[in-house]
Amino acid sequence: MQVDEPLDFAAFLAGLAHPDKLLYPADGITKRQVVEYYWRIGPHMLPHLLGRPVNLQRFPNGIESPGFIQQGAPAHFPSWIHRAPVTKKSDGVVAHILCHNRSTLAYLAAEDTIAIHAWLSTIDHLDRPDRLVFDLDPPGEDFEPVRQAAFVLRRFLSEELGLEAAAMSTGSRGVHVVVPIEPAQSFDEVRAFARMVAEVLASRHPEALTTRLRKEERQGRLFLDYLRNSYAQTSVVPYSLRAKQGAPVATPLTWEELASPGINARSYGLQNIWPLLSQRPDPLLSISLQPLSAALERLSALVRGLRREGSAQ
Repeated sequence: MQVDEPLDFAAFLAGLAHPDKLLYPADGITKRQVVEYYWRIGPHMLPHLLGRPVNLQRFPNGIESPGFIQQGAPAHFPSWIHRAPVTKKSDGVVAHILCHNRSTLAYLAAEDTIAIHAWLSTIDHLDRPDRLVFDLDPPGEDFEPVRQAAFVLRRFLSEELGLEAAAMSTGSRGVHVVVPIEPAQSFDEVRAFARMVAEVLASRHPEALTTRLRKEERQGRLFLDYLRNSYAQTSVVPYSLRAKQGAPVATPLTWEELASPGINARSYGLQNIWPLLSQRPDPLLSISLQPLSAALERLSALVRGLRREGSAQ
């Protein structure tokens, strides 16, 4: 990826304020190491960021102290950091940050940014997403229900709806199943589609999966979370660090990697991500944007059939 870099990184790093500040105290990981990580990961991360407004999760006193979420670009941010003015539904305009180069990633890390979350749409079509995300977190501490749910979801999307999906460990507790789509439908339409998918799978696997919003009604079942597919909602960006012990990284995985024994949501982090990236291309970037219209027709027909069966019983 050829982009202009406003920063001389070596000089920037040499002048970094408080480079030895521990952002991950239990791991001994410093601010300098976080800045170096974001500079180095840039070529892998930027394709997932270009054109997408981002929110920052910042921890000025390290991850063991309270952090905060930042939406817009403060006045002191340099002019070379790209902004996208977005009108809020309520009132006013937010100058959202855009990450178009490694210099921006390094600067944000120097501002004690740990995690970066991005919109599911780009500034070219803010109201039409080009990624659909299912967020799968375990109902307890065991990761296996997440793995099983991800494969159930993948088979349904592929075999019955003709859609290819990728998996990403979130670096937190679970997995995102991501479907790249053409930006042709509104967020409301995409979210309705995702909800129908979740409802069909919950009806087929009632002992393991649920769409119940209230935790007390889930009874130990995994919640098929489709709610992220809404306007202005964000999702953690691939290769973002997370504010968890061990400095885990949100990592796109092949389906074979997700099936590997011992894999979990925090298998890869700041220290061990690099060999994986050298072994194969990014599984998420290997999927082209897909039309949703045909899959929506198939899904609607399937849901109508299920409703007819339900009313006949």
